Amino acid sequence: MLINGHTELIALIGYPMHTVRSPTIYNPYFESAGINALVVPMGCRPERFAELMRSLFALENLRGALITMPHKVATLELLDEASVAVKVAGSCNAVRREEDGRLVGDMFDGEGFVRGVRRKGLRMQGARALVVGCGGVGCAIAASLAGAGVDTLALFDANAASPQALADRLRLYYPALQVQVGSKDPQDFDLVVNATPLGMNVGDPLPLDVGRLSPHTLVGEVVMKAEMTPLLEAARARGCPVQIGADMLFEQIPAYLEFFGLPVTTADALRASVRLVY
Repeated sequence: MLINGHTELIALIGYPMHTVRSPTIYNPYFESAGINALVVPMGCRPERFAELMRSLFALENLRGALITMPHKVATLELLDEASVAVKVAGSCNAVRREEDGRLVGDMFDGEGFVRGVRRKGLRMQGARALVVGCGGVGCAIAASLAGAGVDTLALFDANAASPQALADRLRLYYPALQVQVGSKDPQDFDLVVNATPLGMNVGDPLPLDVGRLSPHTLVGEVVMKAEMTPLLEAARARGCPVQIGADMLFEQIPAYLEFFGLPVTTADALRASVRLVY
């Protein structure tokens, strides 16, 4: 890739950075499409994050910033404008600077997940969905499911306060949505999402009772440690359609490109140019 005085930068900010995969997808795409831009990983400890953001957005050739853990929540305090997805999720993973200098934030984890589900044929309008795990990614997915028009959204987390707080935010912005809290029974849902870390490590218990799944239920995963996690293997054995964790990553990148005003490609084109190593 040729880097010159016209190269635009997109900062990828998090800590630690050894697990990030985005640069291996964005940068080959930019090079193949002749886009003079570069995603640069930047490891920043939480106590220096606000200072770094102020410095970065002073750069004239900064197109924007991708935000990853542990900074997604802290980013909210630095924004001048936030999307509904950010307000419901309580976190932000993309920031751009407008011409007037305002910092605008959005959240695309959930958007990527929903785009993947739609491409698998699930009609979101009127659907019933269960999200197990109401941390950062679970809240983002719940926000996007609500925005996509699901009829019923059930929320569960081992910390009972987390789904209740998320439910309150959802009801504020989506008053017609039926929100249920406190059960992870997957029976009779159109979509079931594992938004917990369970599946990251060998020997982890399954996040829900797979025996209660209906064969028509689409089961989605956010864990990317392996392509087929134990949950997805068990769901597929019951005849359920599944969505792997990496789908959320590939599907959200076109949304990011739109947000940053860059030429857009498809998730399929990105998959064809990159081979993820598990």
